[in-house]
Amino acid sequence: MSPEPSPADRPLSAEEFVQLKSWNTPTVYNGWEQITQRNPASEGFNLEETRDFMPHMGAMVGVAVTVVIEPSNPSHKANSPTAFSEYRRYMASVPGPKIVVVQDLDKPAYVGAFWGEVNSNIHRTLGCVGTITDGAIRDLDEMTGVGFKAIAKRLCVGHGFVHPVRWNCPVDVFGRRVNPGDLIHADKHGFLVVQPEEARQLVEAAKFMDDNEHATVIAAARNLTLGGKEEVLANIDAAAIEFGAIARSRFGKQGEF
Repeated sequence: MSPEPSPADRPLSAEEFVQLKSWNTPTVYNGWEQITQRNPASEGFNLEETRDFMPHMGAMVGVAVTVVIEPSNPSHKANSPTAFSEYRRYMASVPGPKIVVVQDLDKPAYVGAFWGEVNSNIHRTLGCVGTITDGAIRDLDEMTGVGFKAIAKRLCVGHGFVHPVRWNCPVDVFGRRVNPGDLIHADKHGFLVVQPEEARQLVEAAKFMDDNEHATVIAAARNLTLGGKEEVLANIDAAAIEFGAIARSRFGKQGEF
């Protein structure tokens, strides 16, 4: 049985969560790569392909809460009949917004879905905005109706024996380790896992780099007043140099151009 959580304060204000939700995940990544000490080429985001079943909902942003399931194994309910109740109390104890990250021990032989109409309604009431699971979901229309976003591996019909195995613990999904309390930004492109010590700088960094792109390389690419191809290319080259100089002056890093 997992220990009682000791929730930390939310890493961001409500206004900062709203600002992050207004950007797609690649835009947030562009800011994150400037502030992280990790390798931005291979760390922080999913390494395996994900599927966003509600792309029309846009991005979701929240603090990670975690659970491990094994739908093929009926012994978990017998061994810990109160686990679901204890797990829900853990969910309720953590400030939202929250994203439930679910590791399915059955993968790749998926036999049941933790998520459906009932669990999505319960978790939405407990302050969760969606889930990332390397397992399956069902009741897609009902989940969409309650406004609970799902990034998952596949759909399925049954629920199996989805009693929680453990929770409030590190999980591995889509090639990425996620710890409780990590900040997650996710959309149809995949998801980014931001460590708590990086979160405070994230909004400012993402906004800075987004503004930098629009003021330099995007503006140059959309400049319709230039003459021939060589003038256009020279203007883009100059804008790329300016983009890199601005990024280095603020973060000491080059950026993507």
